[in-house]
Amino acid sequence: MNTDLLRELCETPGVPGHEERVRDVIMGQIEGLFDEVVVDPMGSLLCRRDANKPDAPKIMLLCHMDEIGFLVSHIDKSGNLFLQPVGGFDPRNLFSRRVLVCTDDGDFKGVMNPGGKPVHIASPEDRKKVPELGEFFVDLGMGDAAKDVVKVGDYVVMDEPFIEIGDKFVSKALDNRIACWLGVEVMKALGDKGRGAEIHVVFTTQEEVGLRGAKTSAYKIQPDIGIGIDTTLACDTPGIPEKDATTTQGKGFGLHVRDSSFIADKALVREVEALAIKHDIPYQRTMLAAGGQDGAAAQQAAAGARAVGIVVGTRYIHTVTEMIHKTDLAAAKDILVAYLADQ
Repeated sequence: MNTDLLRELCETPGVPGHEERVRDVIMGQIEGLFDEVVVDPMGSLLCRRDANKPDAPKIMLLCHMDEIGFLVSHIDKSGNLFLQPVGGFDPRNLFSRRVLVCTDDGDFKGVMNPGGKPVHIASPEDRKKVPELGEFFVDLGMGDAAKDVVKVGDYVVMDEPFIEIGDKFVSKALDNRIACWLGVEVMKALGDKGRGAEIHVVFTTQEEVGLRGAKTSAYKIQPDIGIGIDTTLACDTPGIPEKDATTTQGKGFGLHVRDSSFIADKALVREVEALAIKHDIPYQRTMLAAGGQDGAAAQQAAAGARAVGIVVGTRYIHTVTEMIHKTDLAAAKDILVAYLADQ
């Protein structure tokens, strides 16, 4: 398993609308894998491998590059940075975080905290309060000089390393750099197989704010089949009822049947399931009551497409401790290779 690539992808900053560094990492990995590679006006990376026959079906793999983060919206006279979120955060996970502020002229390390009293002078009522997102600010430790190096619109990501613990990978941005990793590694493993289909691997932008890059790229490609590759919940942890677990880590890739953005094509679900059984690839069917993913954009583009999701169960999602099981990631790679090779 190419752990070094996954680490580089996860640690490279890129929030919605600012995915260019992640795109550059991917472009450094895909030489010779595709017949055409272009960057569209939204910043998505569209990669096409041609079929060996005319009128071949178009299969589109959608892998979003962006991670949740913040944009700088205001810098006060003391140099504190105030933020607007791009992506869904739970404020309870934002206390006392180290962050990276990314500008055109370089990156600056800082700390994020909410305004208000520290514990030593806080009242019991103060301690119960969960601050709103707008109450958090970033301190760069440089006072009003921050105004000389940071501009409104610069972006902020969590500053945490990728680590391995036991059979797990832990990092910020596993959502959705695991899909970027899969988009690259699947095509490397596929080799010259699967030439019966025209394969499009698209590394999309701005998924976390509404599947935006997926919508435009799917409209351009107009696939016959769309496969949304993403994380999903793995709530197999204390305090959550079994019925709400969504996936269990270590039991294989998630065959994604529905969420609030799409309902997968039943025949395609059965086809992928049969391949998993045939090749002894562990899997679990999965559904989400809320949330969406890029497969929905492929399904609804132009005249529509058949679509399904291939997902990896992730604990502690949208935090700096996102955790996946190595065997689940390997299973996602194996089923994608098997499906494409079967074309």
